[in-house]
Amino acid sequence: MKNNPLPRLDEDPQLRERLLPHCRLTSGEVWEDPEGRHRVACADATDPRQIQNLVRDDRAALAIHDPPYNLVAFDLRNVDAFIDWCAKWVQLSEQCMSESASFYVWLGADQNQHFQPLPQFMILMQQLGLFESRSFITMRNQRGYGTQKNWMAVRQELLYYTKGTPFFEVQYTDIPKILRGYYKKINGRKTENLERGRSENIRPGNVWVDIQQVFYRMEENVSGCYAQKPLKSTERIIQASSQPDDFVLDFFSHSGSTLIACEQLGRRCLTTDLDPIYCEISIRRLEYLRESGKSGWQNGHPFEDVLERDEQILADE
Repeated sequence: MKNNPLPRLDEDPQLRERLLPHCRLTSGEVWEDPEGRHRVACADATDPRQIQNLVRDDRAALAIHDPPYNLVAFDLRNVDAFIDWCAKWVQLSEQCMSESASFYVWLGADQNQHFQPLPQFMILMQQLGLFESRSFITMRNQRGYGTQKNWMAVRQELLYYTKGTPFFEVQYTDIPKILRGYYKKINGRKTENLERGRSENIRPGNVWVDIQQVFYRMEENVSGCYAQKPLKSTERIIQASSQPDDFVLDFFSHSGSTLIACEQLGRRCLTTDLDPIYCEISIRRLEYLRESGKSGWQNGHPFEDVLERDEQILADE
């Protein structure tokens, strides 16, 4: 296994300066997939003109957003300003979606700050009235954080909303059913739930305990990214709430997980990030998948070629 990771890019300004010249996109620009399936924009999620340049006349059946709630938002703005910012991209999302569509948002809850911004965001969604609430999903992390004086924090929150009557297909995990019981009579015969079930596997509810948190030994790992969502979680959402060739919208691309899941599942992705480096990572990750069949660099990174070339040039000088 390689041992050549990038440090967290949001905490290394010198490395960022080295990488920016190798990024294809600057603010407002759009990368067109040469295979004609996806588009990646370097854009502000609250800028109607830039978002229109990405989406054009297409409409998404599904949106999956993972805003920077736990780092950038709290460092740069208070919770009220954060919610005002959220209102802008939520409204823009709705304008870019089909009449019947699904809307998912990953959002954190700071247990030391009255669980903000989760309750404030929920109230915002109620006030906007653009989507109907459907489920409050929790994904369990294998690793957590905390002290000896509090419960270990191991959960990530995912809010599920809809507009109209969107497609939804029940999913099943790869975990076999083991629970027996729930007996009832069917046509006069006593049956139990394993016998009545449509699958030998568990149907996931709104608590997900079977998804591995991304870490450096996993193929899908993209070092340098600080909030990477597991592909399996994104794939579950896409399979449940979209159909082949549907457009999927993602305003916070980061490591490109939505883009990669769309490529693997035959959907079309419209994604953007404000940061040119994360746009480049997303594009390179798609290209790497098509070239190698691998979903990430494990403990390597997407800029190995350019950094090695830069170092060679400096050595030659």
